This record gives sequence, C-alpha cells and structure tokens, in this order.
Amino acid sequence: MPLKKIDHLGIAVRDLEEALAVFRDRLRLPLDRVEEVPQEKVRVAFLPVGESRLELLQPTAVDSAVARFLDRRGEGLHHVCFEVQDFDRLIAELPRSGLELLPGYPRAGAGGERVAFFHPRSTAGVLIELRERGQGGEA
Repeated sequence: MPLKKIDHLGIAVRDLEEALAVFRDRLRLPLDRVEEVPQEKVRVAFLPVGESRLELLQPTAVDSAVARFLDRRGEGLHHVCFEVQDFDRLIAELPRSGLELLPGYPRAGAGGERVAFFHPRSTAGVLIELRERGQGGEA
C-alpha cells in the first residue's frame, strides 16, 4: 500500500499562540516544537496525537497559500497529509491518473523532508499532501 498512514492534519490559524491556547493548553496535547518553514511562508506548531499529529499553520506573509486560504475560508482544516512509500513513483503516477500536482512541488517541507501537494479540484475538494519521511529530516 503506497499510503502508509495519515501523517498529519494541517489547520490554518490566524494567531499561533491563540490556537496553542486551545490545542496545547485546553485539550492538553503536547507541543513538540514550533518551526518556521520559509519556502511555505508559515510558522508551524507540531502537536503529536498518537501516531499522527496536528500542524497549526500561521502565515508569515500575506501572499502565502495559508494567508489566501484564511482570507477565503477562515480558520480551520487546511489539508490532510499522508506518509507514503515510494514517493518518486507516486509523484510520477498520480498526475497521470488525474490528480493535479501543484506547481513547484515536490520540494522540501518542514524538517527538510520532501513533500508534494495536490490541488483540491482534483481530490474531491481536499488539499492533499504526500510526505516522504526520514529522507532528509526527522525520522
């Protein structure tokens, strides 16, 4: 099976500290770390939940994809990320099957690991991220 598990759910937020007050302080999820991802123009808080995690995404620039999402839809679920096997094969195959790879991907994401995003118009309305774990970042 090329999709191994749900790696994380990305949640777009306007204010990372306010969101942490909910998820870390009230829901008592542990905060692993906060990282800036310049290529995505976001600050990300990583909160483990079982084998998966939540990623709270705060834009660092008004022209970022997350800032545009917040302007159109407000705070909430931004994307679903799957950890995958054979990343290169999937990145080659999925566009041939009709999934629209966003321009500029694959590229390094949080932790330096390779990621790729597929446009929601080709994935039943959900922004899908594929992530290759352990190839340049955290294991």
